[in-house]
Amino acid sequence: MKKIVVLIAIALVSVACKKEVKKETIKKEEEVALKYPKVLEEVLKNHGGVEQWKKMKTLSFTLKNEEHTTDLHSRKTVVNSPEYSLGFDGKEVWLQQQDSTAFKGNPEFYYNLYFYFYAMPFVLADDGIVYSETKPLTFEGVTYPGIKISYKANVGTSPDDNYFIFYHPETKQMAWLGYTVTYFSKEPTDAYKIIRYNDWENVNGLLLPKSITWYAKDENGQPTEPGREPIQFKMPLLSEASLANSFYEKPKQ
Repeated sequence: MKKIVVLIAIALVSVACKKEVKKETIKKEEEVALKYPKVLEEVLKNHGGVEQWKKMKTLSFTLKNEEHTTDLHSRKTVVNSPEYSLGFDGKEVWLQQQDSTAFKGNPEFYYNLYFYFYAMPFVLADDGIVYSETKPLTFEGVTYPGIKISYKANVGTSPDDNYFIFYHPETKQMAWLGYTVTYFSKEPTDAYKIIRYNDWENVNGLLLPKSITWYAKDENGQPTEPGREPIQFKMPLLSEASLANSFYEKPKQ
C-alpha cells in the first residue's frame, strides 16, 4: 500500500514539474515574441532566425582591399588592409597606418560602418532599440511596408540615428534600408540615405547580402535609380568560434 502511495506521489510531482517546465517554456517564447514587432520577427525568421544568429560568435568579410572581422557578442572589430589597420578593442578605437595619409576617414565612424550594413537585418534586433511604424516605400510598382528603428538615449555613439527597414510584402525578406547619419552633427535629422538589398546568399544558415546599392531619391523620398556602383561583400565567414582578445588589439610596432 505504501508503495502505491509513493508511486502516486511521484507521478503527481512529475506532472507538476512538467507543467512548470511547459509554463516556463511558454513564458520564454512569449518574451521573445514581445521583444520585436511580429512582422520584424517574421523578417528575421526568413533570414535564418535570431537563435541561429546568436549562436555565431565571429563574422568576417572582405570589402575592396579590406578584411573586416567582428566579434558578434562584444562587437570588437578589426579592419585590415595592406596600408592600414584599425579596430575597436572593447574600450577604444585604434588606428595604425604606414603613413599619415594611408587612411583618410574617421576611424571611430568607420570601424563598424560596413559591419552594420552587412549584418542587416540582425543588428536591428540589438538591445536598446525602439520600434515604430513608418510610411511604406514604393519602387517599380511594388510597395514595401516599413519599420522605423530608433535607439534609447545613450545607446551607441549616435543614439539619434534612425533606421528604416523595408521588406518585400510577399517574401517578408528585407529589401531596402533607410538611415540617417548624426555622428558628425550630433543633431537629429529627417534627411536619410537609402540602400537596396536584393542580392542575398546563405552563410552558415543565415541570409546575408552579397552586395548593396545606394539609390537616389525623388522629392517624396522614394528611390529612383542607383546613385553609385554596388558595394560587393566577398569571402563571408560566420563561425561559432571566438578569436583571442589579442586579435582585436592594436598591433605593437
